[in-house]
Amino acid sequence: MIGKSTLIDIIVGTNRGLLANQQQQQAILAAIANLEDFNPTPRPLAASNLLEGNWRLLYTTSKALLNIDRLPLCKLGQIYQCIRKETNSIYNIAEIYGIPLFAGLVSVVAKFEPVSERRVQVKFQRSIIGLQSLIGYTTPGNFIQQIESGQKFTAFDFPIQSEQQGWLDITYIDDDLRIGRGNEGSVFVLSKT
Repeated sequence: MIGKSTLIDIIVGTNRGLLANQQQQQAILAAIANLEDFNPTPRPLAASNLLEGNWRLLYTTSKALLNIDRLPLCKLGQIYQCIRKETNSIYNIAEIYGIPLFAGLVSVVAKFEPVSERRVQVKFQRSIIGLQSLIGYTTPGNFIQQIESGQKFTAFDFPIQSEQQGWLDITYIDDDLRIGRGNEGSVFVLSKT
């Protein structure tokens, strides 16, 4: 069995998948499939203690996320997915860096609804795009508190039409690693922060 540490070792140096060549991608996907076969939590949505919290993206095949790094003058910083089980909320937060003093943020707020023991239906609700300094961004937890308090931001802050939705299967989860597969065929590997 290929373990978590092997997967992490293969992922290191790929910049969340941006720099992964075809051979690395195949090795990563094989290691992910192997871990999924030995998922210690067969009912991940019932394990709220594991699911709840702030997760940092280690690897993805999602072109939508990786393409942020290809924007002129932009470099993708950390990407977080923060789950709040009590309110069935997901906060996707991507930190963007480029010109000094112009660090940015792209965030999407969504609600999720369990539809099976491992699948959630996700409905996107709000997008916030702006400069970290104008938003007052310091950490994902602080930013989420601001959102939950109803704060409007000096940024592009707009509702997302309710028909924008997708699903996500949680195919592996333990105390510090989560693997998911989305409706567009993307794979996500995240570590708990």
